[in-house]
Amino acid sequence: MDVVNGKTYVESYKQVKTILVSQPKPERSPYYDLEKKYELQIDWIPFIQVEPLTAKEFRKQRVRPDEFSSIIFTSKNAIDHFFALCEEMRIKMSQDTKYFCLTDAVANYLQKFIIYRKRKVFSGERTLQDLKPYLMKHKDKENFLLPCSNLGSKQITSTLDEYGVKYQEAIIYNVVSSDLSDLKDIYYDIIAFFSPLEIEALYENFPDFEQKATRIAVFGKSALKAVLDHGLYPNIKAPEPETPSMTMALEKYLQVSNKEE
Repeated sequence: MDVVNGKTYVESYKQVKTILVSQPKPERSPYYDLEKKYELQIDWIPFIQVEPLTAKEFRKQRVRPDEFSSIIFTSKNAIDHFFALCEEMRIKMSQDTKYFCLTDAVANYLQKFIIYRKRKVFSGERTLQDLKPYLMKHKDKENFLLPCSNLGSKQITSTLDEYGVKYQEAIIYNVVSSDLSDLKDIYYDIIAFFSPLEIEALYENFPDFEQKATRIAVFGKSALKAVLDHGLYPNIKAPEPETPSMTMALEKYLQVSNKEE
């Protein structure tokens, strides 16, 4: 029994046959194992989408990427749109440009666009705090560009401000809600959310959405907060100590909801 927003909920663990994942469909995923093991139908529909800025739109910000000696990349998306804009604007980044990447995966992705020199590419494990030693070493000699979406990067910018790093934000793509009108009359036993933007997209498309018998699966604190702010009940939460991934959290629930009598 849980009390959420003043309401009391008792989990009934009704059988699950259908799951909607609010993200693009991957080529490989442990979700496919769940689908087969529990004889489920799992659909993938991204609730948000990325729209690139044109060179004309970007120029309105009065920012030239090649005037910056260091670039901070927080995602592969940012890399793709940054270099696409550079190509459209016929800008060639200097070989001396330094790149500060949030993770090794992001840093390795740079190899698609630059001649990879380890001494000019710095990467962290998960957060910008991992890059602190490199940022502090170079902050007085470099001017940094932070390519981002229209939503900004508040956590990143607050950390850069804390470190006293001189930087300029540049919007290179927009994150917008997808058109979900095709889902209007479709019901799912579980909807899985991974970001507050996906919950906002749900309500932008369906302002009168009611949870009813749908179970809500949610990953991460910010997504959980958005679920609660909208008066929804989070039946399945991750990461938790026993279930660090969404698929593990779903399976834990399915072991009860879909157990054979």
